[in-house]
Amino acid sequence: MSQNPKLLSTNQPDLFFENSAVGKLKKEIWDASDEQIDKQLAEFEVPSPPEWCKAGSYIQTTIRHEVEQNRRKNDIVLIPVGCTELHGAHTVSAMDTLFVTGICEGVRRYTAKQGKAVNLALPPLMYGCHPYHHIGMPGTVIIRENVAKEFLIDVMLGLYNDGFRKQILVNNHGHLWVLEAAIQQFCKRYQLPGLFRVIDWHRATREFWRTKEYGGPFDTPFIHADEAETSVGLLMFPDMVDMSKAVETEAELLMPGGHMDTSVDAYGRPSRWSECEGHAAIEIKGTPEGVVGKPTLGDAEKAKKPVLAIMKYITMLIEETLEAFPPGKVPPTDKVSLRDPKELEPYLREPFSEGWKSVYGLEQVGPFKSA
Repeated sequence: MSQNPKLLSTNQPDLFFENSAVGKLKKEIWDASDEQIDKQLAEFEVPSPPEWCKAGSYIQTTIRHEVEQNRRKNDIVLIPVGCTELHGAHTVSAMDTLFVTGICEGVRRYTAKQGKAVNLALPPLMYGCHPYHHIGMPGTVIIRENVAKEFLIDVMLGLYNDGFRKQILVNNHGHLWVLEAAIQQFCKRYQLPGLFRVIDWHRATREFWRTKEYGGPFDTPFIHADEAETSVGLLMFPDMVDMSKAVETEAELLMPGGHMDTSVDAYGRPSRWSECEGHAAIEIKGTPEGVVGKPTLGDAEKAKKPVLAIMKYITMLIEETLEAFPPGKVPPTDKVSLRDPKELEPYLREPFSEGWKSVYGLEQVGPFKSA
């Protein structure tokens, strides 16, 4: 045990977990044997084929009366957010979307076994936003930030109107700033009581992407379409990965390294990768292969702990959320909104119940109204 009673020590002198439920969960996975990891992954039925068209998997593919029954047991919705982006010749451009939907589907399968299946919304951003340095890459489809943000706000409002007032966006792609902006703008514009959150799943499990020199399983740091992402692909959809086409590349830096961090902020550098441009060649000029790293080192075994960690964490978040706010309950209006609680009361009732009003009839407030 660390001398600091608020931390839990590990076998790595520079790695500690907070002495909280989240920290204990991560430490348990960090210390688990291969056999224990495989057993727990099996509880989430990972790997499994994608369920985008499977009956009963997503809100949009579930018979309507069953949607309503499910919502009364669990009114949380997971909104997986992906993109369309070149990930090298060895895999598919839906890689990010497949990762995040596969994770959410695993959580749904697990919670269904407890009789309280979490709700899934089909990914609203199959085409996502991108940082500037992705510009011009064939296979990468870039959506403008304002378009994606307004699209997400509309999705959030529609799900809220359907009774899903606890919304978790699970992100898999490098457009986190847009998702954060969407949540902030939604709350400012409507001031509806609820729970709204984005989880950048790679960062949420950053400890499990460590390289071997820091006690992890990887030879190279997590960047893009590399050892790390290829490992997840080999675990979750191996039939969409062709290792014979994998090539190795390095980013072409135009300034000394050490200033900007890599994809999971592994080194605690002054800036995240998304906070700057111009320090390296844009992708089409420096790494036109659509790879930054060494996907040839990909191995499904390396991906098991981070994938398990995010699924168990989201499951814990769901459980704690429902404990704090059971189905049909939201944070008190007078604590989380400037609106009159009496004004909002009809909009918080179950859809189509007596006295319910649709939020589409609610006027936007403040200086943040949509144009």
